[in-house]
Amino acid sequence: MDVDPRHYEQIGIKDNDIHNIVLSYLVHNCYRETLESFVDCTGMPEPADYVEDMVKRKGIFCCVLEGNALKAIELTEQVACDLLENNKDLHFDLLSLHFVELVCAKKCTEALEFAQNTLMPFGKEQKLLEKLEDFLSLLAYEEPEKSPMFHLLGSEYRQHVADKLNRAILAHRNLPSYTAVERLIQQTIVVRQSLNQDHGKDEIPPFSLKDFLKG
Repeated sequence: MDVDPRHYEQIGIKDNDIHNIVLSYLVHNCYRETLESFVDCTGMPEPADYVEDMVKRKGIFCCVLEGNALKAIELTEQVACDLLENNKDLHFDLLSLHFVELVCAKKCTEALEFAQNTLMPFGKEQKLLEKLEDFLSLLAYEEPEKSPMFHLLGSEYRQHVADKLNRAILAHRNLPSYTAVERLIQQTIVVRQSLNQDHGKDEIPPFSLKDFLKG
């Protein structure tokens, strides 16, 4: 595959393309107020079909980030009744957040009972069994934050689960589960890998997201 960047130097980027990328990001992340302001400033038509969806997803998203996993599960079942039933890995991740909240609140007996009654059935799958063991190991420490699995207690893990759930809900509703920017980066990586295979890894430097975002 012969690609000469000079062939594309005269190709301009249309404002509408940029607007669509920004719009995709705002819709994906449920930034409704920012979306409304952006639409007013650019004159773009507001994606009416997405507004109600954004409100529901944001409510679920916030519940996950706040640690109210059981409420997030309840709301998710209202939006996509069979989503968690068909996605055990995601269902387990959400339930694990409730377990973590019990551990952090020093409710170890209640946490153990929850693990035995609710999390244990997921242990039939090897991958989920390993996850379950990681969470149960938190109970072995008087100060769970000093456990090797301390990262499961933090906001980054909650954010990871929230993002995962958000994508799953979007996919379930036949909407793009990744923003336009994420899809662009994914496509860039695929093209880069293809070029590496054709020309040899030493001839083309590895793709750098940092450099890509700098333009």
